[in-house]
Amino acid sequence: MADSYFPRWRAQPNAAEGRIVGTDERLAWPQMFAMGIQHVVAMFGSTVLAPLLMGFDPNLCIFMSGIGTLLFFVLVGGRVPSYLGSSFAFIGLVIAVTGYGGHGPNMNIPVALGGIIACGVVYAIIGLIVSAVGTRWIETLMPPVVTGAIVCVIGLNLAPIAVHGVSGSNFDSWMALVTVLCVGAVAVFARGMLQRLLILVGLLMAYVIYAIVTNGLGMGKPIDFAIVANAAWFGMPQFTAPVFNMQAMTLLAPIAVILVAENLGHIKAVSAMTGQNLDGYVGRAFIGDGLATILSGFAGGTGVTTYAENIGVMAVTKIYSTLVFVIAAVIALVLGFSPKFGAVIQTIPGPVLGGVSIVVFGLIAVTGARIWVVNKVDFSDNRNLIVAAVTLVLGAGDFSLKLGGFGLGGIGTATFGAIILYALLRRKPAQGPVA
Repeated sequence: MADSYFPRWRAQPNAAEGRIVGTDERLAWPQMFAMGIQHVVAMFGSTVLAPLLMGFDPNLCIFMSGIGTLLFFVLVGGRVPSYLGSSFAFIGLVIAVTGYGGHGPNMNIPVALGGIIACGVVYAIIGLIVSAVGTRWIETLMPPVVTGAIVCVIGLNLAPIAVHGVSGSNFDSWMALVTVLCVGAVAVFARGMLQRLLILVGLLMAYVIYAIVTNGLGMGKPIDFAIVANAAWFGMPQFTAPVFNMQAMTLLAPIAVILVAENLGHIKAVSAMTGQNLDGYVGRAFIGDGLATILSGFAGGTGVTTYAENIGVMAVTKIYSTLVFVIAAVIALVLGFSPKFGAVIQTIPGPVLGGVSIVVFGLIAVTGARIWVVNKVDFSDNRNLIVAAVTLVLGAGDFSLKLGGFGLGGIGTATFGAIILYALLRRKPAQGPVA
């Protein structure tokens, strides 16, 4: 552990030549600001997309991502480089709880907020336990075969939502496929940072094509830019108060398990990249993420999580300074005070958003499979095979269970099913050969 609570952040003026910048170092301030903007761009696509899919105010969620990141920074003493953005783990269950139809504002957001707060409380409690006893028990309960299956299930469970959202008309379906092609083209043919921003750049390309086809050529539903013209440049975010509904809370609280697996994986990745052992900060990271989720829920925002997108940026740039994330968070706060910025987001056409969703949900599913590959999960072991197979079908089929007033949707059932099934099928010690 460090001697002081916060690092002293030594200046490294020559770091631009390719030298690694550690968590307790920094570049010259103009370069730090540029890096902060880059991290905002990296988190932007997902932090905006998740609330749009749930009918939340994306402008408020951008604002709360900045607040949450600053809170996380303080809780970990500026030692763990991470940006907190909207979590995709909440989408399926929030839609189920609120009955959201997929277009426009979600009228039942307050009910979802109570569940998001409950999830944050459970998450923070897990963080307190980890701070007291360490992470070994989590790694035992959720080995790579389990975490990979859980992450994969999130993407598969959301797949019907994405497809249904672009099936309203033949034009919508074709524009969704055009969007998929735009994102795919950026992913394959672009290079450098442009390639890392494949979701954002692909969305912008599809947005322009949609505008030309509809507003220019008169096909489909045109984009209404009047809301942008009428929006003010500066204004307070629109906060929403939560409603505490027991059924919604019991449905959303178990998402904490998914966030724990996600956050732990991210911290392990950052530890490997920086060469620093961050295990001592895992409990505090969980608490910070949990408190940020609670705060976001009380304000009207989505649940938050540490972002793999920003970890990817660090891997490319080799700049791990935690001060960069303070700058990124402040930029997000400034964007949150601009209703005009929020109005621009609201003009994103449904088919374009749906096409991006198809890609993003697919990438989430593949990320789960990647966890298996990276950790060399042995599928010749029948226990791993059964756990993964059952988990995927429970989640993809949205298998639900109810016991009295308590209920679990497909993601929740798959999550707990994977953990419990792995524990029940734990192999007994090998016995000697039978004579």
